[in-house]
Amino acid sequence: MSAVIESNHDDHHHGPAKGFSRWLYTTNHKDIGSMYLWFSLIMLFIGGAMAMVIRAELFEPGSQIVSPEFYNQMVTNHGLIMVFGVIMPAFVGFANWMIPMQIGAPDMALPRLNNLSFWILPAAFGILLSTFFMEGGAPNFGWTFYAPLSTEYAPPTVTFFIFSVHIMGASSIMGSINIITTILNMRAPGMTLMKMPLFVWSWFITAYLLIAVMPVLAGAVTMMLMDIHFGTSFFKAAGGGDPVLFQHIFWFFGHPEVYIMILPAFGIVSHIIETFSRKPIFGYSSMVYAIASIALLSFVVWAHHMFTVGMPIAGELFFMYSTMLIAIPTGVKVFNWLSTMFKGSLTFETPMLFSIAFVALFTIGGLSGIMLAIAPADFQYHDTYFVVAHFHYVLVPGALFSLLAGAYYWLPKWTGHMYDETLGKTHFWMSFISVNLTFFPMHFVGLAGMPRRIPDYSMQFADWNMMVSVGAFLFGLSQLLFLFIVIKCVLNGKKATAEVWEGAKGFEWTVDSPPPYHTFSSPPSMETLKA
Repeated sequence: MSAVIESNHDDHHHGPAKGFSRWLYTTNHKDIGSMYLWFSLIMLFIGGAMAMVIRAELFEPGSQIVSPEFYNQMVTNHGLIMVFGVIMPAFVGFANWMIPMQIGAPDMALPRLNNLSFWILPAAFGILLSTFFMEGGAPNFGWTFYAPLSTEYAPPTVTFFIFSVHIMGASSIMGSINIITTILNMRAPGMTLMKMPLFVWSWFITAYLLIAVMPVLAGAVTMMLMDIHFGTSFFKAAGGGDPVLFQHIFWFFGHPEVYIMILPAFGIVSHIIETFSRKPIFGYSSMVYAIASIALLSFVVWAHHMFTVGMPIAGELFFMYSTMLIAIPTGVKVFNWLSTMFKGSLTFETPMLFSIAFVALFTIGGLSGIMLAIAPADFQYHDTYFVVAHFHYVLVPGALFSLLAGAYYWLPKWTGHMYDETLGKTHFWMSFISVNLTFFPMHFVGLAGMPRRIPDYSMQFADWNMMVSVGAFLFGLSQLLFLFIVIKCVLNGKKATAEVWEGAKGFEWTVDSPPPYHTFSSPPSMETLKA
């Protein structure tokens, strides 16, 4: 323990480091958590700017402002940046900040590994973004980078893309090893696994998912590298390879990956809903088992992304039924959140508003997911805007809203200052209205047959697309307000009190109440644990 605490202080004998070197060499979990969060916020605006280019091009039919080639680069890099540069680093930032505090540890178990896992990320995205300025241009083959498009017909910069993905994967693996080690070895005395806060549980399970699937992604991009530079034919049919093999490998990584992006969200939302309902989460242990079930099932459903490749009917049936099975533990979680709110003393501060929106809109995304799981129906939906609508409902009002909820919830803890509640609610309503304006109409154009990833479209889709683009620009604008709120909070927000959410933590416990350990955002006192 003492070694960990000492490593938080600067190793040099000249007092604490100043300026940039403090951040470069820091081993403090709070500093590293903050760097992850700021990094993901910067990437949100870069990836968001790319989405704005896409929506500006699609504002009306015909070719507007960018070439089809540049449009494809925007689609590819928007997806990669939002998944690997925004959602995942933000959740790792939350993990770094909150896990040690929630389990009563002085820091993360491996502080220097923690530092390294962050600092290689800006390098990875620097490499990815630098491809825009190279001969041949940035990757243009979609964020799923299907071979042979990404091997036979890709720009020469694909090699930099592969290197970049390797570095991102290494960062994830190191972060996960650190999280698992911390949770298993550094819990306060008396804090058994089933007394851990749900956010800690959600990350514990997510970290195992990351360690399991990141090497699979590394394998896929390494095989691409071999096909491009070393004459192998993993994915080249002419040489005896199989392009569908790429899809199997990619989605064996890609499907657990989408759960990696939502499980920590479940943890965050569970904390917020119980706080603003003034009662402990309903069905704590079933929540833990539900998260674990979702994680396990995520490994056996990958080919539901591939119903149209021509698999045997037995395969289609297996992937169809196993996908629908995931709806059960997810339904348990939604039921538990609603039951927690039922008859609670609810108040609707900004974090709670985002959390309630999360539950409602994530459910819409889940229901369209069940539609996509129906194999014969998927033949109609596949590669249309319906799919885009589905996964954006899960990832924007899902993952992103939970991050915004968590940021508002813990900003007073992180900064010591209170954010502006009026501005926070304004941000929520702008985001809520615009996110639905953006993604709901996509269901309609998708069902009507509008293909995704195409910069032009036929006249009958024009009205809906105009609405979607207006919604997208409004949503982008709303996030600038969020940036303003955070900076205002950090610089001159009013001082946060010990009881930030009035009365939320201080609800009365009777003798018969279950132990309330998992309801607190900070570690329980030794007295509580002994009791």
